Formats: sequence, structure tokens, C-alpha cells
Amino acid sequence: MAFANSFAPMWVIGLVVAATILILIFDVVVLGRRPHVPSNRETGLALGIYISLALLFGVYVWVAGGATLGGEYLAGWLTEYSLSIDNLFVFLIIMAKFNVPRQYQQYALLVGIVIALILRAIFILIGAQAINAAAWIFYIFGAFLIYTAIKLAKEYAAHEEEHDEGDNAVVKFAKKRLPFTDSWDAGTKIRTLDSKGAKVYTPMFLVILALGTTDLLFALDSIPAIFGLTQDPFLVLMANIFALMGLRQLYFLIGGLLKKLVYLSLGLSVLLAFIGVKLILHALHENNLPFINGGEGLPVPEVPIWLSLTVIIGILAITAVASLIKTRRDERINAAG
Repeated sequence: MAFANSFAPMWVIGLVVAATILILIFDVVVLGRRPHVPSNRETGLALGIYISLALLFGVYVWVAGGATLGGEYLAGWLTEYSLSIDNLFVFLIIMAKFNVPRQYQQYALLVGIVIALILRAIFILIGAQAINAAAWIFYIFGAFLIYTAIKLAKEYAAHEEEHDEGDNAVVKFAKKRLPFTDSWDAGTKIRTLDSKGAKVYTPMFLVILALGTTDLLFALDSIPAIFGLTQDPFLVLMANIFALMGLRQLYFLIGGLLKKLVYLSLGLSVLLAFIGVKLILHALHENNLPFINGGEGLPVPEVPIWLSLTVIIGILAITAVASLIKTRRDERINAAG
């Protein structure tokens, strides 16, 4: 079992995961009965609670597992959170594409995120098993992150749109095989009756499907990235949970600010490249491939977690500050011109 290699005893893992599931179920039930546009106070309070829970969990890891594991969790959580912010751009596009009424957007986000959490948990378990079975998987993870970093940097340099606004394969398949209505009269329901009394799926079903599956595509980058910071599957899972649990609050709280983070893709490309190199170095250090140094590890330097944490915080800070400086400068130029 993947979690058997975690620092935490199984009863703690079960308790924390169960508590998380209960919180998500409570949110789904409450929001399902009362769809609405959240106020800044509501979103700010919820976001503050989720961030506090994430930090409190970090304190537990630090006390129970030691400073190294505590640093690994914090670095992983910050990385997942920064990568999840990039998801918000896609979420904005999806909401606009399906013309989702604003009072239903919070519910769609929540259910889509729950689906993404389930799919990510499966992905994490598979990744943990792969790591336990073969250390060479770090070569693949590292190479993929470096490839993704180069791709993001090229897209930024070419000023291309990073995300495709078209439907993904799952949504296209659903549209082709299932009956749908374009009306939002059914609210948050995923099935309703049309004018002829036949059962049809609603736009909410497509939106939830698009949100959940699109976020899974982002996991192809984020899961290998966090495995480059910690190999404890429990920490990987909780970092993903806490990053996604606060995502819908960020959607409403800083929706306008997202457009000002003009260097976000560039900053993320540097971040992914750094973690990719870290993974390659770790793979070389633990090498057991017979065609590399006769199957023996190489005496290459490994990046300590304190340095990883420093680099991650530095990249995020520089990205945010540089983006805001450029945005304000452009606004002054436009105002003067």
C-alpha cells in the first residue's frame, strides 16, 4: 500500500482524509441547496480557513515528522497552489464558454474540484507505486517537467494563448453521445426533462465535466512536480487537497487580479524547470539503470529542501512583483496616451 511508506501512522492518515471528505460533503450539500454569488467577505473568510488548515497541517508535519518533512510539505503546497492559480484562467474561459449564470458558478467549481480531487488521488497512488517499484521514474518525471517548462517559456515568448478554448475530448464525447439542453432553467441539476418529457442532461453537467477533466490535465504537471519535492504520498495528497480546496474562493476573490499576473506562465516555467533539474539530479544520485555508470549512483549534488523552498518562494515573489509593476506601468502609459 502506498501510504505504508508515509511518516504518519495509518490512523492519522485515515482521520485527516475522512475529515477532508466530510468538509467537502458539507460544502456540496450547503451550496447545492443555496446557489448564490459569494461576497468578498464570504470568500475571504473561507479562504482564510483553508489556508489556516493547510498551515496547521504543516505544523503537525513539522512536529511529528521533523523539519525536513515540514519543509517538503510547505514547498509542495506552495508549488501546488501556484500551479493551481494557473488553472483559474481555464476556469474563467469555461464559465464564459458555457454562459454559466454567476449564481451557479460556485457550485460548478466545487463539484468540478471534488471530481478533480478524486482523480488526482488515483493519480498520486499510481505515481507512488511507480516510484516504489522503480527509481528510474524520476528521469521521466524530470524530463517531462523540463519539457513543460520549455513549452511554457516558448508560448510566453511567442505571446501565444496558453490554453485552448475548445472542448476537451471527454466533453466532445459527452456532447456526441448524450442528449442535452442549452437552457439553465434546471439550475444546478445535471438532468432534467425537456418540453417533450424526455430526460436530457443540462449545461451544468458539461461544465462540471469540463472543470474536472481539465484540472486532471494540469495534474500531469503538478503531480510530478510535487513528487520532486517530497516522496511521501500522504504529503503529496494533502498538498493537492489544500491547494484545490481554496481554489474556488480564489476564483471569486482575485478574478480581476489574475489578468495582472502577466508573468505567471514565465514564472511557472522557471519553477518547473528547477524542479525538473532537481528530479534529474536525484535520479542520477539514486541511479540503478545498468547503461548509466554501470547501474551505480553518480556523485552529483542534490538540492536540499531548504534551498528548494527558498527558490520557490523567490520565484513566486519575483513573478508577482514584476507582473504588478509591468501592469501598473502599462496602465499609466495607456492613460497618458
